[in-house]
Amino acid sequence: MRPLAALIRRDLRIALRAGGGALIGVLFFLTVVVLMPFAVGPDLKLLARLGPAILWLGALLANLLTLDRLFMADHDDGSLDLLVTSRMPLELACAAKAFAHWLAAGVPLIMATPVLGLLLNLDAISTLAVALTLLAGTPALTFTGMIGAALAVTLHRGGLLLAVLVLPLSIPVLIFGVAASEAAISGPLSFGTPFSMLCALSLVSFVIGPVAAAASLRHGLD
Repeated sequence: MRPLAALIRRDLRIALRAGGGALIGVLFFLTVVVLMPFAVGPDLKLLARLGPAILWLGALLANLLTLDRLFMADHDDGSLDLLVTSRMPLELACAAKAFAHWLAAGVPLIMATPVLGLLLNLDAISTLAVALTLLAGTPALTFTGMIGAALAVTLHRGGLLLAVLVLPLSIPVLIFGVAASEAAISGPLSFGTPFSMLCALSLVSFVIGPVAAAASLRHGLD
């Protein structure tokens, strides 16, 4: 457990320092949400109806913007080779790196949701519901996105390839996240059904993501 904790602390320090990437995702999320009321116009009811989708879409794009840094920095300085050849199982190392990425890039998005909900004309209950769905769903975005990040770094391709790989895997999370938020706000569907699916996607990605990413790294770095 001590090596895993050290790896998480190291990745958090790298992500939170200047140019580490976490701040870029948060600023992008803020920019998307702040500009959206100007694009929609003065219709407050329409803005409130679109609010959950806007917050979820901003979180998805912000997460995608920072995923390329998950393994790229380690690959550039050679520490990724040390992780692959170390005694620590590579699956656990990938899970620790994804958890650190979620803490640095995902948790700030959730914390900013109550403030940004005011800009989208969402009341307190609606904002809390959206924040709860983001808390349950953003880990799935990170752990599924880790697979695309591992493939991109081993194939020495980033940018468009990462987006092409990650976006199809993220669509179910986006669908159930928005559905759960809208069910909590206006109904008539039950909040529990899409929220349970959202939690299930996060749990499945937590199991599959590190295994698939580790397999990709081993195959690509051989």
